[in-house]
Amino acid sequence: MQFGLTQEQQMVVETVRSFVEREMYPHEDQVEKLGAVPTEIAEEIKRKVIDLGFYAPNFPLEVGGGGLGHLDFALLERELGRASMALNHFWGRPQNILMACDGEQKERYLLPAVRGEKMDALAMTEPDAGSDVRGMKTFARKDGDDWIVNGTKHFISGGTHADFFIVFVATGEDQTPKGPKKRITCFLVDRGHPGFEVRPGYNSVSHSGYDNVILSFDDCRLPQGQVLGEVDGGFEVMNTWLYATRITVATMCVGRARRVYDYAVSYAAERKQFGQQIGKFQGVSFKLADMITEIDAADWLTLASAWRLDEGLEANREIASAKLYASEMLARVTDEAIQIYGGMGLMDDLPLARFWRDARVERIWDGTSEIQRHIISRDILRRLGA
Repeated sequence: MQFGLTQEQQMVVETVRSFVEREMYPHEDQVEKLGAVPTEIAEEIKRKVIDLGFYAPNFPLEVGGGGLGHLDFALLERELGRASMALNHFWGRPQNILMACDGEQKERYLLPAVRGEKMDALAMTEPDAGSDVRGMKTFARKDGDDWIVNGTKHFISGGTHADFFIVFVATGEDQTPKGPKKRITCFLVDRGHPGFEVRPGYNSVSHSGYDNVILSFDDCRLPQGQVLGEVDGGFEVMNTWLYATRITVATMCVGRARRVYDYAVSYAAERKQFGQQIGKFQGVSFKLADMITEIDAADWLTLASAWRLDEGLEANREIASAKLYASEMLARVTDEAIQIYGGMGLMDDLPLARFWRDARVERIWDGTSEIQRHIISRDILRRLGA
């Protein structure tokens, strides 16, 4: 592993960081107050990213994407993590499972998503099926050449702006020694399709403006051509997708933590109490030392997992470790930054309280900390036959 960035990688970091600071930071307070991103701001960000040539950077060059590898893309996501998630959402990164599109699906979904003409959203979670994905109750039954879907999905991030949804649905059940095991299939569903309704979701204290929606299926008839991948092959597609998103969560946590740390260091160097800067007191300086150590550790753990994917190496445990450690690190760093600021850290004049609230969800979505620990421990013990 090379520990230094190449010239091209450094250019990615500097370009994205400059864009984030110039085009996103100025809108954060407005988004926080409105609880939404004004349409004109969303479209302006998307247009400028397209003009910059960085839209859909996670897709191969042959389909019009940016062609970034896992490590390069992790560096990009790390810089986007510094900004409000509601705003960086419009630096379009379509779900990479759209590469499973075949035939007509490429023209209807894959290519428009890569070009920024359509936006997608992924729908997996249900009221009774979060970490237990196979517990989903949304079900599709075969009816001739079509599928009839019924059920509900919720916590669907970015759904307000989505033109179509990538939906995971149960399509059968197998009996195994451990009990019934559902077969899962992935479908592409257009907004406005008969029998399919998109409703406003819940108000969250984390990531204001990055909304969620509820999806309802009421005898929704989908033709066979809407199946993404193979029938009953959704779980394999899902696992491929989770690789990318868990690294994304980890890298964004690192980027946000570095922004929080910058606030804490600046304040510790300027704020005076008892005749000297508070950073000279061991109670504060040791906090800063612990914070930067944890941030660097999370950063290298995350980049190493992305590097393993680029090298074609097994990375399931490493990715789970990165997501687990980085998300929990962000919670500690934001909490300590507020402690350094004291009461001022909780005031709306600063973004620290927002960072603190935003940090809480990172330990939940894309696999809870408990799920990550399960993945890690299972990987360790399986090698020993346990």
